[in-house]
Amino acid sequence: MMLPAQYWSRRGVLASVGALGLSACGKKNDPAKTEAIAAPAGPATIETVVAGDWRPPADRARDFWRHPVETLKFWDLKPGQTVVEFWPGAGWYTDILGPFLADTHGKLYEAELQTDDPSEPAAAEIVEAYRRKLSEKKKIYGEVIFTAFGPTSGPVAPAGTADLVLFLRNLHNWMAGGIAEKAFKDALAALKPGGILGVEEHRGQPGRVQDVLAADGYVQQDYVIQLAKEAGFVLAGTSEINANPKDSKDHPFGVWTLPPTRLSAPRGEPSESGFDHSKYDAIGESDRMTLKFVKPK
Repeated sequence: MMLPAQYWSRRGVLASVGALGLSACGKKNDPAKTEAIAAPAGPATIETVVAGDWRPPADRARDFWRHPVETLKFWDLKPGQTVVEFWPGAGWYTDILGPFLADTHGKLYEAELQTDDPSEPAAAEIVEAYRRKLSEKKKIYGEVIFTAFGPTSGPVAPAGTADLVLFLRNLHNWMAGGIAEKAFKDALAALKPGGILGVEEHRGQPGRVQDVLAADGYVQQDYVIQLAKEAGFVLAGTSEINANPKDSKDHPFGVWTLPPTRLSAPRGEPSESGFDHSKYDAIGESDRMTLKFVKPK
């Protein structure tokens, strides 16, 4: 099911992934606040790291929509595990995973945007800002291991070492780039037998024909399950933790019309002055599937 090379549009993918991430990463740290931030006190739990004061207020406000405690427990995150996060962006989930694994003697691999194409400086900028953020606060994040994921990338982690691999609202980007199948194969290779793949993705309207490029950012749940099964995974569970029944999935600028992106024009074009966001803000963030797959033993 790999798409031909001519469908690979990295600029379009980067526009989707990087716009919000760069705005968050590009803000300078307040030195006083940096000094005040501390690693978790006592044995870290998912609850304590989610409540950590190193997380930006804007990120914590999104817990209402992303339910990190319930979601990570659904994916069976445990102390001391080895975890791989694909395409972390600005690090919304890294701010939770990093401190938790650092404090519990686990290991975190971050499979970032592949940045070996000199014609795509935006990718390198996203990765540089993210790495700088983590390197400045090693007492919080620990020694994160950086790898890469992209069209020609190698292993995201040593084969058969990961307990948990996470695809967090990026599958639509990989479909646009023709590398969705590679993502599942790379995840399967990294996982131990019995290891878990957790997927959170914008959920498309059931019964519609799936656009293989996911141009509106939505992906049908059955389609994701089929991709995973073709790669060798077994579906272990589904959850409505991140569901939003208000999402009609027919917005003028795709899923990015909704918060937190709030587009008022097609991606890559200037914002439309006077665009009324109220209808879409009232919907909130997208309806999302939350899936758990297992690598067979």
